[in-house]
Parts: sequence; C-alpha cells; structure tokens
Amino acid sequence: MPQGLPDAYPADLLVLIEDYLAAADFGPDRRSAELVNAMRYSLLAGGKRIRPVLVLATTRSLGADPVTALATAAAFEFIHTYSLIHDDLPAIDNDTLRRGRPTCHVVYGEDIAILAGDGLFAEAFTLLVDKQPSPPDMVLALIREIAHATGVRGMVGGQYMDVVGRAANDEDLRLLHALKTGRLISSAVVCGALLGGAVDLAPYRAFAGELGLLFQIVDDILDEAGDEAELGKSVGKDKAQDKTTYVSLYGLEQARELADASYARAVAHLHELPGHTDDLAAIATHIRRRTR
Repeated sequence: MPQGLPDAYPADLLVLIEDYLAAADFGPDRRSAELVNAMRYSLLAGGKRIRPVLVLATTRSLGADPVTALATAAAFEFIHTYSLIHDDLPAIDNDTLRRGRPTCHVVYGEDIAILAGDGLFAEAFTLLVDKQPSPPDMVLALIREIAHATGVRGMVGGQYMDVVGRAANDEDLRLLHALKTGRLISSAVVCGALLGGAVDLAPYRAFAGELGLLFQIVDDILDEAGDEAELGKSVGKDKAQDKTTYVSLYGLEQARELADASYARAVAHLHELPGHTDDLAAIATHIRRRTR
C-alpha cells in the first residue's frame, strides 16, 4: 500500500455523528414504542459509521463546517441500517449476529424488523426535509442523489442481483457491488461535496467509486478469513451460500492484491480533489486495513 498517508480515523467526526444519532427523535406516540426501540436497537449498535463520516469529511475538506451536514450524514446511516436489517432477514441472508449482538429480527421478530427498516428509510428523508439547514434547491439535489443511489439503479438493484445469483463473472460482480455497496458510498461523498460547495462532482465520484469497490473486496476477504469475534457477525456465509465473490473468483491472495490495487487507485484519485483531503485518505486507509 502507498506509504506516508494518514491512518488516524477522524474520531471527532465519529463523535459528532454518534451524538446526533443518539438524539434522533422518532416521535412521542407510545403506541409505536416497540417499533422505535427496534429502530434504535440497530441504529445505535456502533461501528465506524463510514458513510456518514464520509459526508462530514468531504464537507470539511472543502472548508465548510461539518455540523451543517449532520442531518444528511445521519440520513445515510438510517438508510445503511435499514439495509442491514433487511439483509439479515431469513428471506435474504438469514444472519443472526450483527455488530456483536443478535440481529434485529432475532430480538424483535421478523415483522417488526421489516417495519423498523422501512421506518428508518422513510425517516432518512424526513431528516433531509426537516433538519438539513440548506436552501430548498440544495435539499432537492441531496434527495435526488440519495434516491438514485438506493433504488433499482442502486442499492436495491444490487441486492436483487445478489439474492438471485446474477453474478457469474467479473463484470457481473463489479456491477453488483457497484450498485449494492458502491452507490451509497459514492452518494455519501457526493452529498458531502455538494454541501461543501463543490461544482465539479466528477472527481468525487471517481474517488468514491473506487472506495466502494475497495470496501467490497475487503468485505469478501473478511467473510473468508476474518475473525467472527472481532467482526461481530457470521463468517463463511458467502461460501456456504455459494455466492460469487472476489475470493471465489480469484482466490484469497489475489483478492488481497486486488484490494491493494484498488486502494492505490483511490489514493490517486484523492490527488484530483481540491481542499484538505487528509480525513478522506484516513478513511480509505481504514477501509483497506479494517478487520471488522
């Protein structure tokens, strides 16, 4: 991997988003209390909050106050959490462990888990409309970017390809992961750039697209060779379900080489971005080196 890059994850941004998520208000009606508990159970389960931190880091790289982007950053974590709740369901990945504790449907039942995911997805857009302190045209641009990243042409479409096994070769696999994982990561960077005042979004999309690919290759490696106790989730699921992954296509060692190459390309794209990109470099380094 390239040397001399910052490897300190931006902890101050992580604290900002954790505090914001902890204070999230889903309404006072006691009749929906169990639903809200299920939503908060998954939302507040911890992690590095890569997608919201990317929003904040990109905003700050352009000289803007990351606090002004907190509502949008939180919306990304709402959406990511919704996707995890649904991915873990018996009808999809049938996982019983997530972030070191039982998955939402194990604790609250499949029916409430489905609704918890639905609720988080809807509340993400409520955050954008009600809490993002930006002019209406900016809020509309953010909503457009996120909606495109999460629908059939994005995360949900990629999840469909995964569920039905539509990834027989490298080209299919790249598309699957570009949709399922990469689009939301890319959208986080782009939304941060928008909030920071960027005009040319192309270099941000190039960097974020490579970052999404890197994330997924590392994820495939960890599913094959990670430590379940450290990961906080089941390992070996891809092989057990006979899924096509970078490890199944290329083997573990070559998958690691592909991750290194993807990391190097992401770092190269960073040089095309304006402003101070140390936070973004640190996030890229964290993704390559992560063990959970």
